[in-house]
Amino acid sequence: MDSPPLVQRLLAEMFGTFLFFFLGFSAIATLVGFDSQFGEGNGTLLTMVAIPAGFGFGLALAITAFGHISGGHFNPAVTLGLTIGRKFQPMDVIPYWIAQLIGGIGAVAVQAIVFDDTVTDALVTNPGFDVDDWGAMVLEIVATALFLMVILTVATDARAAWYGVMAPLMIGLYIFTMAAVIGSTSGGSVNPARSLAPAIWAWEWSNIWIYLVGPLAGGVIGAAIWVGIVERGGRSGPSEDVVVVEEPAAEL
Repeated sequence: MDSPPLVQRLLAEMFGTFLFFFLGFSAIATLVGFDSQFGEGNGTLLTMVAIPAGFGFGLALAITAFGHISGGHFNPAVTLGLTIGRKFQPMDVIPYWIAQLIGGIGAVAVQAIVFDDTVTDALVTNPGFDVDDWGAMVLEIVATALFLMVILTVATDARAAWYGVMAPLMIGLYIFTMAAVIGSTSGGSVNPARSLAPAIWAWEWSNIWIYLVGPLAGGVIGAAIWVGIVERGGRSGPSEDVVVVEEPAAEL
């Protein structure tokens, strides 16, 4: 199947990222409203379930809606990792990053229109409980590396029984689980666009380096490890130069 035109793929990335972030950011806005009504710290269930669900199911739905057009990256670290994994064309990396950031800023803008600065400030990613900046970065590297391994298997490795149609669910499940278990410690970003878009809107740059360096490094590391394992075990797909967006059944 021929790859859709670049402009069409970029629009799919932009709107898919918007969908993904809009649902996750809306869950954070709900938590902020809950805390203002009932007191800070009373929204533990929302923190542990609603926010991971917003981001996890949001990503699964975004992939379902737009993955067959763009490949459904919605994350600069995923785009970079797929490139390292030889599943994406290097020349399209920067355009995809720009589209993802525009979609993310759009999702922040909706929250800013509806709510006050308390919500948009809460969207900014920061380390959590008793974790310093370097510790948060380590967690972001590890979580993103594992994320790329999941993606490369369920979305590109035809040998896996769950390859293809299960990709949106499995990828969304990873984000749900990750956000539930490390969201309160590292910030649970694993996505530079998710952190950069609110930082730009709030003009808050103090910790943004963690969520740029960590996920991007993790994406490269995870993809490199995956490629090494796959090459030892046999080829994962029909051709090393196949681009993910050219095989809709295998897309992220």
